[in-house]
Amino acid sequence: MELDFLNLFTVLLAAWLAGWLASRLGYPAVLGELIAGVVLGPPLLGLLHGSEALYVLAELGVLLMMLYIGMEIDPRELSRASWAGLLAAVGGFFTPFALGYVAVTGFGGSNLVGFFVGISAGVTSLAVNSRILLDLRILDTRISHVMMAGALVADILALLVFSMVLGIVEIGSLATGEMLLVVLKAGVFFAVTVFIGTRLFPYVGRLLSDAGLTGRTFNFTLVLIIAVLFGELAEIAGLHAILGAFIAGLFLRENVLGLTLSRDLRNAVQDTSIGLLTPIFFVTAGFEVSFGVFQEQLGLFLVVFTVAIVGKALGTALFYLPSRHGWRESLVIGVGMNGRGGVDIILIGIALEIGIIQQDIFSILVFMALLTTATVPVTLKSGINWLHRRGELARSGLDRTGAIIVGAGPLARALARTLSLARPVTLVDSNEHHCMVSKSEGLTAIHGSALQEQVLSEAQAGRAEVMIAMTPNVEVNTIVAQSARDVFQIPDVHLLQAGSELGELAVIRKHLRADALFARTVDLEEWDYRISHGKAAQSLVSIERREDATSYAARLHKEKSCIVLAVQRGEECLPLHERTKLIEGDHAFILCAEELLAIKRDRFDRIIETCPVLDLMRINSADDFFELAAGVLSERLDVNKESLARLFLRGETWSSTVVAPGLAIPHIMLIGQHPFQLLVARSLNGIHFPNQEDKVHIIFVMVSTREDRNFHLRALSAIAQIAQDETFEKQWMTAESAEALRELILSADRRRFPDSEITPSEK
Repeated sequence: MELDFLNLFTVLLAAWLAGWLASRLGYPAVLGELIAGVVLGPPLLGLLHGSEALYVLAELGVLLMMLYIGMEIDPRELSRASWAGLLAAVGGFFTPFALGYVAVTGFGGSNLVGFFVGISAGVTSLAVNSRILLDLRILDTRISHVMMAGALVADILALLVFSMVLGIVEIGSLATGEMLLVVLKAGVFFAVTVFIGTRLFPYVGRLLSDAGLTGRTFNFTLVLIIAVLFGELAEIAGLHAILGAFIAGLFLRENVLGLTLSRDLRNAVQDTSIGLLTPIFFVTAGFEVSFGVFQEQLGLFLVVFTVAIVGKALGTALFYLPSRHGWRESLVIGVGMNGRGGVDIILIGIALEIGIIQQDIFSILVFMALLTTATVPVTLKSGINWLHRRGELARSGLDRTGAIIVGAGPLARALARTLSLARPVTLVDSNEHHCMVSKSEGLTAIHGSALQEQVLSEAQAGRAEVMIAMTPNVEVNTIVAQSARDVFQIPDVHLLQAGSELGELAVIRKHLRADALFARTVDLEEWDYRISHGKAAQSLVSIERREDATSYAARLHKEKSCIVLAVQRGEECLPLHERTKLIEGDHAFILCAEELLAIKRDRFDRIIETCPVLDLMRINSADDFFELAAGVLSERLDVNKESLARLFLRGETWSSTVVAPGLAIPHIMLIGQHPFQLLVARSLNGIHFPNQEDKVHIIFVMVSTREDRNFHLRALSAIAQIAQDETFEKQWMTAESAEALRELILSADRRRFPDSEITPSEK
């Protein structure tokens, strides 16, 4: 068996491009991969072909994909759907299953073929459902929970029926004795795997954790070994290896591997299977399709296609009606459950391989999966909009309640007080002073870094409905939003939008599916200052006409500097963001600014008054400059001169500190207790910094510690404001002396903060 690498390359390339295109169009990648196999393979153009080695890789991909599906499934989703939702899931599987079985046997097909057609008609793809619900942003609705439960139940039932059919095929008889043997072997398999998964896995996980064996590569290999072991146990029981891999995935959860490692391993399995091996399976599955079915068995195809759509929709809807949530919601759920193209393709591919079904039935089922799935994004979106217009799109309210605000400054506390009128709110901040003030105001606050999962877990992020990241650091906000999405599955994530990072944040928000808080750019430091000095007043305003939040916030800000904190709608109080649609009857909580105090001097000015100011004439290399700067600052810091110079140079190799043409701000943080130090330098001839074409004429050198990191950021902000003045560079180059340079900085027009606004960590 020899692997044709050119053929493997073309198959992977075709799968990658087709999957990417399908994703761009709002469909799961598997549909694109299937279509690539049909169009580029033997059924149409014949550019791709299969081989024994390729099919081995495809089979391994299927095994890993079922492992990933098992790891991805959260059994807790079933409890979120209610009993009516679970009934809908069962009805949505067995109704099309029965209709598909009857349709095939009515056309003269065998019972086994009827079973497989029924399985394909009854399955709802978990991957398809997840993608569509995520794109529509309705993960926190009752419809979402019912549909996810339906997909879980359908996948599990499909695998169970598939296992039963394989058992029948193996014994070749429906005699009572043989059937009891099949059931007994399956029962032993489930008993053994459940015991291993619930008893041994957690114990082994604790042993590995205690021994420090928590590396991703080590545990990834262990997970693959477990999947293969469970697959072999399934084969011994007369079942298929994919069922064993699926069961193994169900037990490899957070209680065994830990939250972070579990997520990392799940991602690794996903990358290996869905990113590399499984596309080979779906492309080669397309090779087996025949367009001849549209001529030879068009009637059977139309019947199967119809019963799959109608049976899934009506079965789900009818079984869901006892929930008393209305026939419209029942119908929308039924229509949305028609997504296929995952487990069903795997099962019918195996059935084709072992000879249970023939190429014509396989082709019918593949085309049925493609066409039914193609209808779901359109029909479900229309149904969701229909319910939304009628006010019948119900949020679940089952598990997720409350909001988490990362940041506990004055503006964050004002927002927390407003939102807490209708929901519990928890503030998270690494600044102990902010947390103390929050608690003194009657708010719930947790002191700690939101970058640590255990801190967010303490804040009950796993049950939060809203996550708001509003720190002055865009990187912190981004990481928090990523964690909220990937780790804690929080449905509504909002990021503070600062003017200086507008373009960057727009890309980040799109990637994270997060919204711009307050529906406009906001200067956090300015508003914190206004609120703490009583220069901002809050009021409640009635909304008189329909308007989107962005235009409403912009209009208010233009008339008078204002922030719309939140919107009161009935008993709800919702944070305002860019997707908010204001309607008549809403009330907006508005924070309006008053005139600011005039501050003549602040800490940055006082540091400038005493810091070294160098007017350089002969130095033109960065090495010479940092050696000189280190010599000046080492005495003030009581730090070794050579060590300080090395730190500056090392910082330049990591990332250039040239922030604008002609301007550099080298800055380092020291460990321990050291005073904040600043050195200012001018070079009329210019200094060459590493990997920079333009010479640097303006240099601000900063040395701080972690305890002074907040003031470090304010100093960077002050320098940026000074340098933004169009006349500053010209004045800098024409200043007569070092003292003239100092006075130029002190007289600059910028925002200043009094000592009362400096937190303990800044002093």
